This record gives sequence, C-alpha cells and structure tokens, in this order.
Amino acid sequence: MVHGMTALAGWQNFYMIVGSSAGALIGLQFVVLSLITRGPAARGGAEAGGAFATPTIVHFAAVLGLSGILSAPWNGIGAAAVLWGLAGLGGVAYAVVVTRRMRAQTAYRPEFEDWLFHAVLPLAAYLTLAASAYAARSHLREALFGVGAAVLLLLFVGIHNAWDAVTYHVFVGTGDEGRHRG
Repeated sequence: MVHGMTALAGWQNFYMIVGSSAGALIGLQFVVLSLITRGPAARGGAEAGGAFATPTIVHFAAVLGLSGILSAPWNGIGAAAVLWGLAGLGGVAYAVVVTRRMRAQTAYRPEFEDWLFHAVLPLAAYLTLAASAYAARSHLREALFGVGAAVLLLLFVGIHNAWDAVTYHVFVGTGDEGRHRG
C-alpha cells in the first residue's frame, strides 16, 4: 500500500521535531530528578513518584517511540497502525493505573489540575491513538492527524507535569509549603 507510505512521508518533519523534543526532555527529567533527590526524602515520596513523576517519563517515552514508529520506512500503513493502536491501548491501561496510584498515595492531595493533567488528558490522548488506529483503514488522513494530536497532547502534558513537579519541589524544598503546586 503505497498510499500509506506517501501519507507518512508528509509527517517526517513533525515526528523528527516531537521525537527529538521528547528525547531531550527525558534526559532533562533525569537531571532534574537527580538534583531533587539531594534534598530530604518526602513522606510517601515513592508512592507519589509512581503517581506523578514516572508517568511524565512514560508519556515522553511514548512520544519518542511513536515518533520512531511513524518515521520508519513502512511498506504500508497497516503495521504502523497496529503498533500505534497497541501503544494507545497500553496507554489507556497505564492511565487507569496512574489514576489508582494518585488515589492511593498519601504524600499529596491532588487538585483539579492534577486530575486533568495526570489522568484525564493522558487518557484522552491514548484513547485517540487507539481510535485513530481503528480509523486508519478508512480515514487515513484524519487518523494521522489524530495520532499527531495525541502525540502533541502527550508532549505538552509531559512538559506541564515536569514543570509542575519542579516548581512543587522548589517551593516545598525552600520551606514555602503554602504555595500551590504550579
């Protein structure tokens, strides 16, 4: 199916940009987390990390992985659609796990913004990936825009959550516990 290959070729620059951004942000997260861990350990920090820090890396890794998948020289769209669909389904399951972790952790009481950026928006992005894979057979152009939108949403959610975590740790680390998380 040459049509699928032609359709993906138009997205090469997009995935080069978002994939490179996600890769750089993963590295930056490791640096930031290394600096943050030099302070005193927070009560319930491991639980909170599983709910708030790890998902940020997972979302960036999903963007990086999807960028690689969609930049590969496929002979058609079928295999790529199956892979991004599986990523979407896996992401939906992971979003449910994160939501459970957010409820179970005791280090921080999530606010509306936390639920939106750590549960609702990632779930929407991963559902869009899964739905776009299904739609790729009959509506390829629209499906590829759906994947692009999901990838951008995951990238921006990751950026928001990384910034939110850093500002939270900076204010808590300076003794300004009265400040909001972001």
